[in-house]
Amino acid sequence: MSLEGLKAPEFSLHGCDGRQHSLSEYAGKSVILYFYPRDNTPGCTKEACGFRDSYQELTDLGIVILGVSKDSIAAHTKFRDSNSLPFVLLSDPDTTTMQAYEAFGEKVLYGKKSMGTIRSTVIIGPDGIIKKQWSKVAKAELHPAHVLAYLRG
Repeated sequence: MSLEGLKAPEFSLHGCDGRQHSLSEYAGKSVILYFYPRDNTPGCTKEACGFRDSYQELTDLGIVILGVSKDSIAAHTKFRDSNSLPFVLLSDPDTTTMQAYEAFGEKVLYGKKSMGTIRSTVIIGPDGIIKKQWSKVAKAELHPAHVLAYLRG
């Protein structure tokens, strides 16, 4: 099911900057909320670095970037610091937010089914409505460029 056109679910999660973040605090701004499986894994690192490399252009467009995974704040902090990430990573250990955004569920890896984080992204408009959803990102390293291309129109 697509979330596009629906009101984005509220969340309140701890960030690697030491504070709590909620969707409501970003009212009036566009937000890229991207969900990824694990800090310091090859695909997740390439995706995060892609968003890092696009950061200036995205912020010039008035867009906030937030990454979300189940990892701990300590893991997020290490991941952020080792890759010079200029945006906040949020910890969702109980997957409540991921489930609300359809970013947690059954996935298949090498023919084996398991439950886990589904690499996905939503763009939330300044009005709190989901403008675009990538429900299953296939190539993590190419995804940030696709998001940027979409935003450029």
